[in-house]
Amino acid sequence: MADALTGQTVELLQQLIRNRCVNDGTVMSGQEVRNSDTLRSYLEGGGLDVEVYQPAHAPGRTSLVARIEGSDPKAPTLCLMGHTDVVPVNPKTWTHDPFGGELIKGEVWGRGAIDMLNLTASQAVVLRALAQRGWRPRGTLVYLACADEEAGGALGAGHVVERHWDALRADYCLTENGGTVNRGRHDGETVTVHVGEKGVAWRRLRIKGTPGHGSMPYGADNALVKAAQVVSRLADYRPSPYVDDLWRALVDTLPLDAELKAALLDPDRIEESIAKLSPNLAKLAWSATHTTFSPNICHGGVKTNVIPDTVEVEVDIRTVPGDSDDEVRRHLDKALGGLADEIEFELLFSKPASVSPTDTPLWDVLRRVVNAHYPGARLLPRMIVGFTDAPYFRHKGAVAYGFGLFSRTLTAEAMAPRFHGNDERVDVESLALTTRAWLEVCEQLLG
Repeated sequence: MADALTGQTVELLQQLIRNRCVNDGTVMSGQEVRNSDTLRSYLEGGGLDVEVYQPAHAPGRTSLVARIEGSDPKAPTLCLMGHTDVVPVNPKTWTHDPFGGELIKGEVWGRGAIDMLNLTASQAVVLRALAQRGWRPRGTLVYLACADEEAGGALGAGHVVERHWDALRADYCLTENGGTVNRGRHDGETVTVHVGEKGVAWRRLRIKGTPGHGSMPYGADNALVKAAQVVSRLADYRPSPYVDDLWRALVDTLPLDAELKAALLDPDRIEESIAKLSPNLAKLAWSATHTTFSPNICHGGVKTNVIPDTVEVEVDIRTVPGDSDDEVRRHLDKALGGLADEIEFELLFSKPASVSPTDTPLWDVLRRVVNAHYPGARLLPRMIVGFTDAPYFRHKGAVAYGFGLFSRTLTAEAMAPRFHGNDERVDVESLALTTRAWLEVCEQLLG
């Protein structure tokens, strides 16, 4: 049966990749209806009832809900949630067709193979398998395949959670993205479970100047020149570090000497210590312990010989727990100094950091499931530095974790460059492990 389910996961993942539900951030992109139609046909073929939802102003941005009702109203409800959209891609930089969904040497290639169509597909396979078995659990199992996660989720999970919570009412939610196996201290293994994530505070900064002739730049009030200063100051800004128990637990697993570990936990020494790490680890360490500012888009100017009077800079800000929108503005004022008075600040998207507890029945189930596949492995609770749709559930009081289960070859280091990167792919062994893990979690938690 395990081989049959893995085969279904592979085939479903391939089709979801081929549907090309590319979300570029605009309202009419994505068109996740293609993937929801694929999932609907697959699940209804297994005898499940399916509901679909979409915002009135965004046709084609469809999310899907299916469920197996529990027999005990007092038993918990678990939601398996995956998103159906993917980010844009440059086909010229890939070895194989990013939307081919090809199976090559034991790996499924394509945009979304890691982020996160692999999980979306494996969750659907498990739901259908349980329904076909006639499974009648005490608790309720809900499956949510949602649109728009790659642009913040407002049109997908946000819409369903806020407008159609009665279709979910989950006590627990499992979504992206954990399950990587790491070699810990003393040669022990850990398996990552993401229990929280940083907040998002995207801002557009509109810098004003005075138009003039490009042949006379001396003393000009050039908005682009000021924008360059804005970008430079944001890049150089160093907010105070944030050291919490999740960071301490991660540092404890790192293969570093004791003195460097101690320095990474000391707010007064952490910055100089991060500089001593490998480039990839340094990036992670900085993001895990600081509110970050990344100016990523700049628009301005109308003609080569016209001094620009307006330039817009869009900044990706990721906040640590406790940083509100007001605190974000204080950060910006501090980073920009006197320039802040000449800037209009526009809120593009905002979602605070969120964390779920680990002293839960679901955590105990995850520990047992992981140990069945990786004997002796410890669960490592982590805060993800990107964003997922989990906070929508945490806001409703649900416990939400990022989970999955991957092979030893698909380490966090191997996986990281594939997120939104070139040659995204997932190995079939990981698909088999994850599919099996979802099945075991459902059986053990919901009975």
